[in-house]
Amino acid sequence: MSLADPALSALPSAESDAVSLLRDLIGIDTTNAGDRAETVGERAAADYAEAALRQAGWDPEPFWTTSPDRAGVVLRIPGTEPDAAARALLLHGHLDVVPAPADGWTHPPFAAEVGTDHDSGLDMVWGRGAVDMKDMVAMILAVARHWGRTGIRPRRDVVVLLMPDEEAGGLHGSHWLVDNRPDLFAGVTEAIGEVGGFSMTVRDDLRLYLVQTAEKGMDWLRLRARGRAGHGSMLNDDNAVTELCRAVTRLGEHRFPVRVTDTTRAFVAELSDALGVDLDLHDPDGLARVLGPLARIVGATLSNTVNPTMLEAGSKVNVIPGEATGHVDARFLPGHEEELLAAIDEVLGDRVVREFVVRDVALETSFDGPSIDAMAAALRAEDPAARAVPYMLSGGTDAKAFSLLGIRAYGFAPLRLPPTLDFGSLFHGVDERVPIDGLQFGVRVLDRFLRSC
Repeated sequence: MSLADPALSALPSAESDAVSLLRDLIGIDTTNAGDRAETVGERAAADYAEAALRQAGWDPEPFWTTSPDRAGVVLRIPGTEPDAAARALLLHGHLDVVPAPADGWTHPPFAAEVGTDHDSGLDMVWGRGAVDMKDMVAMILAVARHWGRTGIRPRRDVVVLLMPDEEAGGLHGSHWLVDNRPDLFAGVTEAIGEVGGFSMTVRDDLRLYLVQTAEKGMDWLRLRARGRAGHGSMLNDDNAVTELCRAVTRLGEHRFPVRVTDTTRAFVAELSDALGVDLDLHDPDGLARVLGPLARIVGATLSNTVNPTMLEAGSKVNVIPGEATGHVDARFLPGHEEELLAAIDEVLGDRVVREFVVRDVALETSFDGPSIDAMAAALRAEDPAARAVPYMLSGGTDAKAFSLLGIRAYGFAPLRLPPTLDFGSLFHGVDERVPIDGLQFGVRVLDRFLRSC
C-alpha cells in the first residue's frame, strides 16, 4: 500500500481515542519506586490495556513476571505477506512511571487534566507519564483498536508488548521476558519504542525528527565506605561519612573526554547540513548553543557520565557510623564501559569500593534500511517539513533487553512539538505534558509507518 493511498488519511476516531486512552492511563498511578517484586498500579494499567484491546475485537494475552503485581499484556497481530511471521516487528511500551511528588506541579500529576500551555498556547494533557511513556502506549492502543474495528492488517506481524518495570531497569519486565518468555519474540527482527521521533524545529520549513538508533549503557553502582564507629562528640580521623562524601564529590566533579560515536557523528553532520554551519563535535558548549533545550539530551552523548544520586549513613546524630553508602548513575557510550569503570576506580581510590546494582548494555545500529525509509516517509506525509535524523539517547530503554536477542531497535514515538517546548526537561520532571495535536500527529504517523514498513 502506498503512503499516498487515501486509506491512510487522517484517523479522527483513533486520534480522539488516543487522548482518552492517555488520560485514563495517566489516572492510573503506576509509580515505580525501585527494584522490588511489588509495585503500584502496573496490574491495573495492564488490565485496562487488555480490556481496551478486547473491546476492539482482539484477544490479547495478559502476563505477569516476578509477582502478580508486575503485569503486562501482549498481542500478536498477523501480517498479510507470506513471510510476515519471520520478520515480525516488536512495538513496545512500558506502563510504569517514576515517582511524582505533587509540589510544584501546575496540574496534579495523576489528574490527567487538559490545560493550555502558556508558552505555546497549545492544549496539552498534563501528568506523570505524558511523555514517558504513556503517550506512546496510548498511540499504540489507539492504532491497534482502529485496526481491530476496521479489519486493517499490517504487511508483517506486529507484536504489541506493554510491560512493567522499565523505570527500574527492567529486571521485573523486559529482561525477565527475554529470559523467561522467548516465545513472545518469535520471528522478531526489529523493535520500535521510546525515545525518538520527536521534532526539533530549525525553521518554519524544516523540522528535524530525531530517531533513536543508539543509547548509552548503564551501570548503577553502590559505593561503600567503611571507617571507625564511635561517639559523635569525639575526634575521629577514620569517618566513613567523610570518606564517602569526598569520593562522591570527586566523582561528581570528574569530566570524561569526548568520544565520538558513529551515531553522534551522523547526527551532527545532519544538523550542520540543516543549519548550513560547521559544528565542532569537540565543542560541547557550541553544540549546546545550537541545540538549546535539547542539549541536555544530546550533550550527554558526547562522553561517559557519572552522577551521584543517593547517600545513606548513620542512625543517630551523635553516633559516627562504621559504614556509609551512596549510589551513582553511570552511563557509558557503546564500546566504552571499561574506560568508564577504570576512571571511576581511579577517582574513588582505595577507601571506597563499588558494587553493581544494575548493569545493562549500550546499543547502536545504523541509520538505514526499509524501516528507516518508512519512518522518514510517514513523517513527511504528515509534515512536509520533516527530515528524519539519527541520534543517541543518553538514558536507557527496554530496547537494551531486546538487543540481547539480536533484535535491531529504534526509538520512534512520533510527536510534532512546538518550538518553545523544553522537551528534555519533561522526562522525570515537574509539569510533564504532551500537546494534544502532537499526540494526534503521532497516531497518524504510527499508523502510516506500521502499515508500510
